[in-house]
Amino acid sequence: MTAPDKSALASLVEMISNAESISITSHIRPDGDAVGSTVAMLHFLLRQGKDARIILPHQTPRTVGFLLESVPQGRMIIHEDSPEEALSAIRHSDLLISLDYNDFRRTEALAETLESSGAEKILIDHHLDPDRSKFSLVFSETETSSTCELLFHILKEMPQTGGNAANLPQETATALMTGMTTDTNNFANSVYPGTLQMASELLAAGVDRDSILGHLYRSDREQRLRLKGELLHRNLTITPYGVAYMILDKQTICRYGVQEGETEGFVNEPLSINDVRMSIFLKEDAGKFRVSIRSKKGVSANLCARLHFNGGGHELASGGSLPVPGAVKDARDAARYIEEVTHLFINEENEIQ
Repeated sequence: MTAPDKSALASLVEMISNAESISITSHIRPDGDAVGSTVAMLHFLLRQGKDARIILPHQTPRTVGFLLESVPQGRMIIHEDSPEEALSAIRHSDLLISLDYNDFRRTEALAETLESSGAEKILIDHHLDPDRSKFSLVFSETETSSTCELLFHILKEMPQTGGNAANLPQETATALMTGMTTDTNNFANSVYPGTLQMASELLAAGVDRDSILGHLYRSDREQRLRLKGELLHRNLTITPYGVAYMILDKQTICRYGVQEGETEGFVNEPLSINDVRMSIFLKEDAGKFRVSIRSKKGVSANLCARLHFNGGGHELASGGSLPVPGAVKDARDAARYIEEVTHLFINEENEIQ
């Protein structure tokens, strides 16, 4: 990625310096990159003596719960648990920092309060098409692995850090490495030169990557592994034109006691098969299926998500949703829908993009 713009950095420094109360927000159902970037920013601001807090729409996944151990009491508010406290904190902030989303709509219940706030608003994000009109200052870089990577390069150039990653708070460094690791699927996708530079500098700064990997990939519940085995054995379908899909319905979710975030990464598994060009994972939720799409080079997950799954994202990694009832009636109908639209997409639409 290109170095952060110096004038934008100067504006960021000034906004933080002038702020009395700062709220840091991220998107619904926060993933590792959302949690990592918000926790990293929080500790950077607390080190400066700022009155800062994280406000998230939903609870965080268990896999990244270890990052929250460093968050002081009262410095994180979850809207679904404490809605009035969360909205009040936003209203009383004079600086809002939005991380890992490109539009306030991605925060759902927080969106109206965020958008109507008279506070200065800063966006730091790596997704396509940011809504620049709603923000006072925007750092947007799509050619980067994660918001955590983008934030690393920004924070490293701040006066307090002086270009040396070793000067970042250790909690910030650990959170940044964690978020980048999850968004790259442990360096399996979306890796750029700046990603490896970031990892190298954070390791040299003392980040314990082995501990991070232990929390992320070696602390699963037994039921998660059994669920993955069942999905791959019984639920995986591969079409003749190279689209793999799995559908996780409510009954199976209940049977395995699936927790938020536990299915992250499942969508990547079918891409290990030589003939699979795109993988789609559906998870049934209240009134809809949540959709994750991953693809190999030459097939646009982003275009498929935009055309057929009410979503979008990165070229090879995107997401969306299907309303139930609406586009589909149930899990069986969802399978039919996937096969119909992906046959069209693979054989016609993706070829003419």
